Amino acid sequence: MERPIYLDYNATTPVDPAVVEAMLPYLTDHYGNPHSTHRLGAVAAAAVATAREQVAGLIGASAGEIVFTSCASESINLAVKGVAFARGRGHIITSAIEHPATLEACRYLERHFGFALTVLPADEQGRIDPDAVRRALRPDTILITLLHAQNETGVIQPVEEVGRIAREAGVLFHVDAAQSCGKIPVDVRAIGCDLLTVAGHKLYAPKGVGALYVRSGVVLHPLIHGADYEGGRRAGTENVPYLVALGRAAEIAEAKLAIGEGRRLAELRDRLQQRLAAALPIRVTGLGAPRLPNTLHLLVEGLVGNDLLDAAPEVAASTGSACHAGVSEPSAVLLAMGLAPEEALGSVRLSLGRYTTAEEVDAAADALIAAARRLRPAAR
Repeated sequence: MERPIYLDYNATTPVDPAVVEAMLPYLTDHYGNPHSTHRLGAVAAAAVATAREQVAGLIGASAGEIVFTSCASESINLAVKGVAFARGRGHIITSAIEHPATLEACRYLERHFGFALTVLPADEQGRIDPDAVRRALRPDTILITLLHAQNETGVIQPVEEVGRIAREAGVLFHVDAAQSCGKIPVDVRAIGCDLLTVAGHKLYAPKGVGALYVRSGVVLHPLIHGADYEGGRRAGTENVPYLVALGRAAEIAEAKLAIGEGRRLAELRDRLQQRLAAALPIRVTGLGAPRLPNTLHLLVEGLVGNDLLDAAPEVAASTGSACHAGVSEPSAVLLAMGLAPEEALGSVRLSLGRYTTAEEVDAAADALIAAARRLRPAAR
């Protein structure tokens, strides 16, 4: 079967060939433990140090502020639980549109350790109101944790404003930038955050590697205990090939941003949006809000998103809906934005990436339009 047109870059990215090339020698020739004192160990240690600098460069951090992890979920858990366990008690602010890694980590702390939790709603465009964050602050608030860009809708959150609020209140601020890093500029100093999550497999590196920015001076309780690695924040021998891959991916992403990759993707996204809107009754989510340049989230009137994608196997894309035993359930994110369940079921997320072409966009639009018309003849 011919490979489908891939419009699911927000779920995962293919690994960039240059990233594969960079990591391969560390799977074969340079296999030393970076904590060994011999030459093979020194080569591995140097590679890890370079990767740390590359990741720091992408987000405007210092190399010593980068903690390597196995994935974004681990980074989020280390940020949220690490702050909580270091403080012992207190109040945490998050939102209803966060990734499950954030919400479940916060609920775990609330359920098992008695931490207080405020979960803020989103508006109809899928944004968090900074004033709602300010109103939610309490004397015992220890952490605000919000995403930078929502993974389903692509809507960018006002993290710079929240960063100012957090600094004024003396509260730590964690930003989940798994979806934004590499797609738009991300600068920890400009945001004013204390912690920030990076995901390798959203950045053209392999699955199974991530990073957490920890501002110098921030104290975290480690979740994985053992040897005193990663500044005492995470035990475990480093996965050198994957760290090399993440570093190279970060370096490439920084270069791509500098030459306007975001503009190219925004033009392709808008082309796809226009073609679909001309033929189908769609509603674009977050149209009046800033969005990731690669992400088109839409609702198709009268159709279930999963049914539409099933009817268009030429296109590999996602919905925010869960499907269990053939029954679709609406996205919790869309429900948190105030959509009715029947509206939310019509959601489709089309996310473009580095290898998406105009020809693929046109072919995908044609396939989705044809599928929608087969499912709903009135769409003609």
